[in-house]
Amino acid sequence: MLNKVPEVTFYFWVIKVLATTVGETAADFLNVNLHLGLTGTTVAMVVVLAVVLVVQFRADRYVPWVYWLAVVLISIVGTLITDNLVDNLGVPLEVTTAVFAVALAATFMAWYRSERTLSIHTIVTSRREGFYWAAILFTFALGTAAGDLLAESMDLGYWRSGLIFGALIALVAAVYSRSWLGAIPAFWIAYVLTRPLGASLGDYLSQAQDDGGLGLGTVVTSVLFLATILALVVYLSITKRDTSPAVPTDGRSPALQR
Repeated sequence: MLNKVPEVTFYFWVIKVLATTVGETAADFLNVNLHLGLTGTTVAMVVVLAVVLVVQFRADRYVPWVYWLAVVLISIVGTLITDNLVDNLGVPLEVTTAVFAVALAATFMAWYRSERTLSIHTIVTSRREGFYWAAILFTFALGTAAGDLLAESMDLGYWRSGLIFGALIALVAAVYSRSWLGAIPAFWIAYVLTRPLGASLGDYLSQAQDDGGLGLGTVVTSVLFLATILALVVYLSITKRDTSPAVPTDGRSPALQR
């Protein structure tokens, strides 16, 4: 099995932010515009995600359209999980943020104890891939809760929250560039932070002007970002610019063997 995750390039982060934005706007569109409700939307999206993940797990290498479709869907599901807890069950955002932070930390601990690494460059077994997707789900749920906590509960608004999370990502990049932070923790911290950044962007573009947004609506925002994601995925499928090199049979990346 070749590595099932793309190389972390500029395209990776662009698509990731776009996918998180779609996760926010698409969840709102299905819930509100199509009148499916939170429960109906959640059930439908979980079923679709499960089907796509089966295809992802059965592949023996990274397939761009399958991988990124799974990311978009898990972004929607992660958003809906948080929304269900907050809106349907009345769980405070402070509690959901803490719970998902603990769940993500527990996933990382179990992953490391089992595999002795959290590197995304060696997702070459089904077990590692299972840990990977569990971590991804919790990053989206945590990012949704944290983003809503700042934007709504603390009343900072969408664009201010986006600036805060963007500044935090820039700080992580600066610390990493000075070798004060390792590649693996830097990646996962940035991955968590891009979720509320994308959500803040999506809400700012889609929400009504009276609510602090630009009023583009969920349909226009979702279609615009999905079209951009599709164009980038097609480009990467053709150029293979984000395909990882073959990983040795011992599961270590070539960089770790040097």
